[in-house]
Amino acid sequence: MSSMEWQEERRKRAYELVQTGWSQKKVAEAMGVTEGAVSQWMKRAREGGVEALRHQAPPGADSKLSAEQLAKLPAILARGAEANGFVGAVWTRARVRHVIQDVFGVSYHVDHMSYVLKKIGWSRQKPIRRAAQRDEAKIEEWKENWPQVEKKPHNKDKP
Repeated sequence: MSSMEWQEERRKRAYELVQTGWSQKKVAEAMGVTEGAVSQWMKRAREGGVEALRHQAPPGADSKLSAEQLAKLPAILARGAEANGFVGAVWTRARVRHVIQDVFGVSYHVDHMSYVLKKIGWSRQKPIRRAAQRDEAKIEEWKENWPQVEKKPHNKDKP
């Protein structure tokens, strides 16, 4: 059980205890928290029900792109990097940032592009790095002949 799950269960248990007649002070002592914490939990439960005691992610800053702009972005990127004026078909965070700036007039730091891409359902793709001189045929031949060069343990009983 993760820490967030544990804390959520603790809040729910505190709510159950208060509902059975325990005072907030006794619940706080039993749970090892302050009375103020129990009071806040009970307020949340009164206003939003037991569901309000669930973990709530911190809100964070509002997106600079509107929901409408975010909805348009996948179609713009799906046309390809070359259609958007770049040499080569690879999308990088810097290129996506540049397109967002040009199309929507919204400026992001390049390090924040991963969050934007995640919002639109795109994932980071890591290129496979291989030597330019790589010879696939020779690699396959080596793999096929590998058992012939692999060391085998010597049997002491055989001469």
